[in-house]
Amino acid sequence: MEFCIEKTDGNARAGIMKLPHGIVHTPVFMPVGTQGSVKTLSSEELEEIETEIILGNAYHLYLRPKTEVIKLAGGLHKFMNWKRNILTDSGGFQIFSLTTLNKVKEEGVIFQSHIDGSYHLMTPQKSIQIQYDLGADIIMCFDQCIPADVEKEKATQAMENTLRWAFLSKKEFERLSDELDKNQSLFGIVQGGIYHDLRVKCTEELVNLGFDGYAIGGLSVGEEKDVMYKITELVCNLLPFDKPRYLMGVGVPEDMLNAIEAGVDMFDCVFATRSARNGTAFTMDGKLNLRRSDLATQFIPIDEECDCFACKNYTRAYIRHLFKAEEILALRLASIHNLRFLINLTKRAREAIIKGRFKEFKLKFLERYLKSEYQS
Repeated sequence: MEFCIEKTDGNARAGIMKLPHGIVHTPVFMPVGTQGSVKTLSSEELEEIETEIILGNAYHLYLRPKTEVIKLAGGLHKFMNWKRNILTDSGGFQIFSLTTLNKVKEEGVIFQSHIDGSYHLMTPQKSIQIQYDLGADIIMCFDQCIPADVEKEKATQAMENTLRWAFLSKKEFERLSDELDKNQSLFGIVQGGIYHDLRVKCTEELVNLGFDGYAIGGLSVGEEKDVMYKITELVCNLLPFDKPRYLMGVGVPEDMLNAIEAGVDMFDCVFATRSARNGTAFTMDGKLNLRRSDLATQFIPIDEECDCFACKNYTRAYIRHLFKAEEILALRLASIHNLRFLINLTKRAREAIIKGRFKEFKLKFLERYLKSEYQS
C-alpha cells in the first residue's frame, strides 16, 4: 500500500491510498458487506455510486460459507464479483457482540457460533490466516472490543490483550507475506475504552510495533458523542502523520465530519443501510422518514441535491408507496441513496480540504443538516 497526503486543512487531510485493486481517495466511507454482500445491493450498483472500497468480515465468512470455499473460488473479490478494494474486519467485534458464550484466554477467544452453536477458538494467527485466505487488500489485527461502560480494570485487560494479539497478528502476517508474497496491508487497532491513559498507552505501543495503518476501535458503542470526539482527537494526535487512520463503526454525518476535522481518513458503518431498510433516508435537511403520510403526494426525489439512481428516477411518493406495500425495491432504493449520500459527503469534504475551506464546509453542512434533526 502507498499512502500520501495531498493537502491538509488544520488536522483534516485529503489523501490517496494506492491498493492492489485501485486508488482510494480519502476521506472515504466504506459500505459494509459483512457476509460478502452489502445488503440488497449488487457489486455493479456499488460501483455506480462510486464505492472505492468495501468492508467484509472474517468472523461471518469463516462460519459461512467457510474460508475454504472462498479460497477455492479464488478469493473474496472473485467470489462476490467485486473488482475494487476490500478491507476485512478481524472478527473481534462480532465475537464479543454476537456470541453470548465466549471465554477470553491468553492465546485468543473460545466462542460459540451464532449460526449452529458450534465452538471455535479464534486466535490472532487464525484471524490473520482467514483474512489472508480471503484475499483482502487491507486486513485487521485481532483485538478485544469492550462496551463503553466497562470499568477500568476490565478495559486495561482488554487493552493488554489487544496489544499482545497485535504483536502476534503482525508476526503471523509477516510469516505469511514471506511465504506467499501477497500484496496486502495490515492495520493495528487502538483500544482502551473511554480511558485516555489507556488509549495513549495502546496507541504508543502499536506505533512502536509499526503497521501500514491504524484504526480506532471501541467507539460508537454507547458512549456520549463528546467522549467519542475527544478520544478520536487524542489518538489522531499520537498517530504517524504518513499512515492512514480508520475510525471503526462510525457512519453518521455529524460524527464523520467531526472525525475528519480531527484527522481521520476512513469510515465504515452499517447504519446507512440499516436505517434505509427501516425507512429512514439521509438528506441535506436531516433524516427523512420515508413512511411519512404527507410524502404520498410529494413527487420529488428523496433529496433534490442528490445524484443517485434512486433520486434521478423515483419520487418520495413512489418510494413511500413501496415501503407501505412492503416491496423489496423500497429497501434497495433507500440503501442506494443513503450510501451515495455518505460517499458524496466524504467526496465534498475532500474537495473542501483541498480548497482550504473544510471548517466552513462542515459548519454550513451541519447547520442545515441538524436544523430539524429528524423529519418525522
